[in-house]
Amino acid sequence: MPPPRTPGRALRQRLAELRGPDVPAKALDARALAALAANPGCKRRAILDGAGVNKAALAGALGSPSVFGQSQFAFTRGNAFEARVKADGGAELLRLVHERLDRAAEPPERAQVPDLTAVGPEGRTARTALALREATEAPGTWTLLDHPMLALDVAGSPAFLEPDAVVVHPDGSWTVVEIKSFPMLDGSADPAKVGAAARQAAVYVLALEAVAARLDPAPRVRHRVLLVCPKDFSNLPTASAVDVRKQRAVTSRQLARLTRIQDIADALPEGTCFSPELPAAELSAAVESVPAAYAPECLAACELAFHCRDRSRAEGAVTSLGRSVRADLGGLATVDDVLAAARGEAGDPADPAVAALRRAARLRAEALGQEAAPCR
Repeated sequence: MPPPRTPGRALRQRLAELRGPDVPAKALDARALAALAANPGCKRRAILDGAGVNKAALAGALGSPSVFGQSQFAFTRGNAFEARVKADGGAELLRLVHERLDRAAEPPERAQVPDLTAVGPEGRTARTALALREATEAPGTWTLLDHPMLALDVAGSPAFLEPDAVVVHPDGSWTVVEIKSFPMLDGSADPAKVGAAARQAAVYVLALEAVAARLDPAPRVRHRVLLVCPKDFSNLPTASAVDVRKQRAVTSRQLARLTRIQDIADALPEGTCFSPELPAAELSAAVESVPAAYAPECLAACELAFHCRDRSRAEGAVTSLGRSVRADLGGLATVDDVLAAARGEAGDPADPAVAALRRAARLRAEALGQEAAPCR
């Protein structure tokens, strides 16, 4: 079984130079990949994540500290809940998988829980692939892989991912399990949080499909994942099957469109470095040398969002108002362009966006009892 493709020595050395001397790389996780796939046009995030730059430390050094991330209380509560779900060899977790996804199979009275211990992420990835193959070749048994390690190629660089669990069914199919600490109230959870969990699970599904493709015959990776959450306000687990086919398709398409990290790195000025230890002016110049694609959605997904928002507002970019607003304004890229078009000072009257802005300006003037600016 061939190992995941890794970047060449020259690229690894270049990415290390971008991080700074003796700075360890910050590994990509599924959350970061889901956010990266949601904004594939952002070369800044692509190169920073590809180089393993700690964006939280970078944001602090730039004077725009991030508040993005999970609180320590939520992290501790989540770990405690996950431990409860996986207690007794994952008996409760497997019961939920059987109940929600595979009632036709025999109940999981006895399940295999292989040891996935190995040295380094590459070793754990290989051990996980071996455990998946062995479980698939043992029909009629349930197998629970607790925190397996998967690899997914992202713009020419491998990202190592660690789902909460993967279950191999008696028929040899594979299911991703996501364990979250937000509650399910009366059988449903916060749609925004479920959507984020689905996008994260879709990344794991893609990574599992890469493993399955190397087996002959390739086992089926189920597109319905199991989302396990606390029931109501208790600490008792409940679960729901979530279909992630749409999220998987979107993530796969957008990851494929990402500009290769090598291309971005080659376009950077010689000596560019993103080490937080650099002087503020030099660090800011390095960050600004890579184009960003800021949108308000970045605030919930990227540690550098406050810095990019400040720059976007300073430039008057309409993307700071949201992607939908940017799409509606067509070729009007700045707030000054929009205001000039609305006042009739610029813009093609035949442009639907310009015509709509001028009509809105006239209606506003009428409502305020003012004289509208003449159109030119």
